[in-house]
Amino acid sequence: MAQTATRTKPATRAAKSRRAGSVRGSGGGRFAGESPELLKDYFYEMTLIRRFEERAAQGYTQAKIGGYCHLNLGEEATVVGLMRALRKSDLLFTNYREHGYAIAKGIEPGRVMAELYGRTTGTSKGWGGSMHMFDVEAGLLGGYGIVGGQVPLATGAAMAIDYRGSDQVVMCQMGDGTTNIGAFHEALNIAALWNLPVVFVVINNQLGMGTTVDKSSAEPDLFKRAAAYRMHGERVDGNDVLAVRDAATRLVEQARENGRPALLEAVSERLKGHSVVDPAKYRSEDSVEKAKQADPVANFRAELIEAGILDEDAAVEIERKAQAEADAAVAFADDSPHPDPSTLFDYTYATPVANDSRRLPADPVF
Repeated sequence: MAQTATRTKPATRAAKSRRAGSVRGSGGGRFAGESPELLKDYFYEMTLIRRFEERAAQGYTQAKIGGYCHLNLGEEATVVGLMRALRKSDLLFTNYREHGYAIAKGIEPGRVMAELYGRTTGTSKGWGGSMHMFDVEAGLLGGYGIVGGQVPLATGAAMAIDYRGSDQVVMCQMGDGTTNIGAFHEALNIAALWNLPVVFVVINNQLGMGTTVDKSSAEPDLFKRAAAYRMHGERVDGNDVLAVRDAATRLVEQARENGRPALLEAVSERLKGHSVVDPAKYRSEDSVEKAKQADPVANFRAELIEAGILDEDAAVEIERKAQAEADAAVAFADDSPHPDPSTLFDYTYATPVANDSRRLPADPVF
């Protein structure tokens, strides 16, 4: 077994922000010690993701977005909390529900929307689409359309980090259904054996497409699966942005300092179907109402107003700015050019390969 690496532990973005201009005193409640400006920033980012995904859904119905399209509606607190635990240099691997993660990792919303629209200004130059965001500079090393396809790759990236002696950390996001495939268990086993700096995050929205976790997993407490590999596992309320941020920050920094992997399960509610075209008729009225009541954006807004950090006018102004940024992303995507068909094979290989086929579907074989 590889020896546990010792790494320098830098202050995280969240920790630095909490130290300045904090909400203090008994009136702070659960926001005591938090920066009011940081809390407003969280609300803005969560609202931006909500408005962006609503515009993405609209674009899909207008046939401006092709292929599949999976939205983060209802998971905004989880997305923002997780991304606030990472440094820019840390690496992120996600599944196909990654639009919000791309934005929260620092990619401009216009570039994300342009990728959805299949335009050259998108993160993958328009060839990846909704499920395949990629930006090396931002540290987003892919959304992956194959369930669990990102898990072995994220573990391999963590191995490269350990081999090079870097202080980076890998975060690997996945859905609840991924925990039942072989690659999940193989990756956790290797990560634990070799002390790799990776935090596996399961977003448990309690529905693997249309099947509940209880009906598909013999152990529905998904964080407990870490115990099979003597890895730390825990569960967090995915509707609480601060709880997600704090849990993720602790696990990320432990991985950075000691090179030990961990499994974090964030439980959240999915407000819509599995994808844009899924009407979610398999859900009961009670479950739909429960999801609405757990809406993290609306609830965080109400909490900030009750705590005196925002008033109604300030909340409306933040929502207006978020809507304007989402609208601007759509305008940018609309105005961006489509890729030329002649560039279809330009990124098949990182370096030239002899005799690689560049035949289009309508071209003759000979």
